[in-house]
Amino acid sequence: MAEPMELLQVARERSAAMTSARTAATAAALTATLGLAAASWVVAVRQMNGMDMGVATRLGSFAFFVAVWVSMMAAMMLPGAAPAVLRRVHASGRLRSVPSFVGSYLAVWALVGVAVYALYRPHGSSAAGAVVIAAGIYEFTPVKRHSRRCCRAGMRSGFEFGLYCVGSSIGLMVVLVAVSVMSVIWMCVIAVPVIAQKLLPAKAAVDVPLALAIVGLGLLIVIAPSSVPGLTPPM
Repeated sequence: MAEPMELLQVARERSAAMTSARTAATAAALTATLGLAAASWVVAVRQMNGMDMGVATRLGSFAFFVAVWVSMMAAMMLPGAAPAVLRRVHASGRLRSVPSFVGSYLAVWALVGVAVYALYRPHGSSAAGAVVIAAGIYEFTPVKRHSRRCCRAGMRSGFEFGLYCVGSSIGLMVVLVAVSVMSVIWMCVIAVPVIAQKLLPAKAAVDVPLALAIVGLGLLIVIAPSSVPGLTPPM
């Protein structure tokens, strides 16, 4: 009987060691993810200082904008992506899977930033309002709902996760780009629903009013642009 008992004890010790290692890896991954997000907020705010001109904002050089954009995406997206990072660590059992997962995830958003740089031009309030209305309507679409569900599910790669999260959050990001892409205040405002939609399940009681509020904001921008804070350049 001694030998089976010894084997059982060894198995228990191994299991405890594995559980302890997994817990430590999970805690380290969460700390690293949220720490990077916090640092990115600091970097983004410093980079955006003095750049906000509402709908007349200019993006600067390509390298500058991409650096700002990646900082913004890391700040706004990583808190909501933390559960996916933890699922990845839990599935692989290795902390070293985090950098590649987060890196490929942010690479997808960097590509979105390249598209923004190519398409963006300083614009008027009417154009901003029309874009915001379109973004609000997008919140009702099946593409949005499907992308949001997938964004909250486990993904095998950061790239795949990033694609679904772009589909989920692109409408909200379009609002930021339309009203003032370099506004720290609008960045904070948009970050709230972006993070909430990644962490919380879809509920019509919350999602429908949010979409209607975005459409309403677009209409207000068209009708009374001066009433929307930060929309027009300071005199």
